[in-house]
Amino acid sequence: MAYQFLKTGTAEGIIEIKLDRPPLNVLTIPMMEELVSAFRWAKAEPGALILLSAQGKAFSAGVDVADHTPDKVEAMIDVFDRIFLTMAEIDKPVAAAVNGAALGGGYELVLACDLVVASEKARFGQPEITVGVYPPLACYFLPRLLSWPRAMELLLGGEVFDAARAAQLGLVNRVLPPENFADGVREYLRKFTALSPVVLALTKKAAKAGLNKDLAGGLKEIDRIYLQELMQTRDAVEGLQAFLEKRKPVWQGQ
Repeated sequence: MAYQFLKTGTAEGIIEIKLDRPPLNVLTIPMMEELVSAFRWAKAEPGALILLSAQGKAFSAGVDVADHTPDKVEAMIDVFDRIFLTMAEIDKPVAAAVNGAALGGGYELVLACDLVVASEKARFGQPEITVGVYPPLACYFLPRLLSWPRAMELLLGGEVFDAARAAQLGLVNRVLPPENFADGVREYLRKFTALSPVVLALTKKAAKAGLNKDLAGGLKEIDRIYLQELMQTRDAVEGLQAFLEKRKPVWQGQ
């Protein structure tokens, strides 16, 4: 796919969407429209997982302040929301590789991902409150990812914090040196791409199915996915058979 503000590609089971509006990858309305399109493409593209990365010294400094003005704010909120609604429809795991600042709307993109790999020089935060607004998607995600007091501290204080702090809060899976960061990210992701892409997707689907449900309701939907979807795949049969036969499974992705 060809975009003005993004680069995309697929290699070794990884479908990559790279923000390409350096140096800060400030999100404009046209760039966000491209992100909606790119995530729709990635949803249909064969591969084990999606990697959201960035070109430049920042992952993203957030949404362009010029797009918050009264004449543009409704269009900005509409396309911004559509990015996350599109991401929510994707069963493939989505990973973020953050090698710089991820602030405001840029950090909200990271919060919507399933896995986060950061370099030691990464910075995160929702500083919107310091300019008199709040981050809509972070108001949704952070209370679900953190305790209420910690979520409110980040939302109400506008703190910008480093990768070590993000890892301490449980908001980052792995912190890597900035040198050869891209190679380190792919090395980390290999443990996922070595697995069945269809089973990865169904596992994420099952985990999402249990969210915000009581135990009985969650288990009912998780068990339905297991019996009616997972156990109908060739890879589930192959994985179990390979274990019994004491051999390495050969995944077919279906």
